[in-house]
Amino acid sequence: MNKEELFDTIKNKLGSQLQFLEDKPEETVESTLKACWLTASGFPCSAEEAMKKFLPELSEKQIIHLNELIEKRLKNFPLAHITGRQCFMGINLKSDNRALIPRKETEILAQKAIQISKELSAKKGVIKVMDICCGAGNLGLAVAFHNPNASVFFTDLSSDAIELTKENISFVNINNQLEAIQGDLFSAFENVQFYEKMDMIMCNPPYISSAKVSKMKTEISANEPVLAFDGGMFGTKIIQKLITEAPKYLKKEGWLLFEVGVGQGDFIKRLCEETNNYNLVESVLDDKGKTRVIVVCK
Repeated sequence: MNKEELFDTIKNKLGSQLQFLEDKPEETVESTLKACWLTASGFPCSAEEAMKKFLPELSEKQIIHLNELIEKRLKNFPLAHITGRQCFMGINLKSDNRALIPRKETEILAQKAIQISKELSAKKGVIKVMDICCGAGNLGLAVAFHNPNASVFFTDLSSDAIELTKENISFVNINNQLEAIQGDLFSAFENVQFYEKMDMIMCNPPYISSAKVSKMKTEISANEPVLAFDGGMFGTKIIQKLITEAPKYLKKEGWLLFEVGVGQGDFIKRLCEETNNYNLVESVLDDKGKTRVIVVCK
């Protein structure tokens, strides 16, 4: 079987058997096959990056490996865990079960954070940024990658996630000052060194209600840490703490940005307004007109 025949055979198999998640729009039959193909050839690759690359000829051993990877995918094993790679804001990152797989929807938050960080740097030069609930470190690394004047402090409750963030800091290999510390929300920064010193704080918090977490698709629930999803009874437990505690670390006119679940926007905006700690409260909408990011300024 030549290369084209092998590709078409596996493509047809995937097309008839594979189910895709709505929150991973970059994953298609073709991008899945290409990512697995490149990984089998010895070049681990995300779905997004795979679409830009030429597929090499595979040896018999590599074809066996490719079929093994395809079988894993058909058993609902996440593609990003099979390849060990996920693309976020044009940056290839390491991905495994230690942290949430970075989602395309979170790029809405990243784009806004990069924009604000560049505006701040234009006025101030080097700025200090926190990435709270950092997971794989994708948000903080996206800001640092696109803004050389951003110094980023990462933190997460999960020590596994912090280890993955540290690996991604080395993997991305940029020259910004970057530091990852394990802690519960702001606990790692409970020090005068950080009080009212941050120009920007960003967070992709757990915001799914506990009841809904148990009903998530198997591909997610069996492979990604529950800690990254469970936001308590109403899905807003972590967000409420974030809103309350962030002003302690923000400079005057410092910014807080965070992702919210579909349908939570209006309620969360009111919470921000009622604290009287913020002079500005705005929403960022997705392409369906739903609030997915809240932006506030102290």
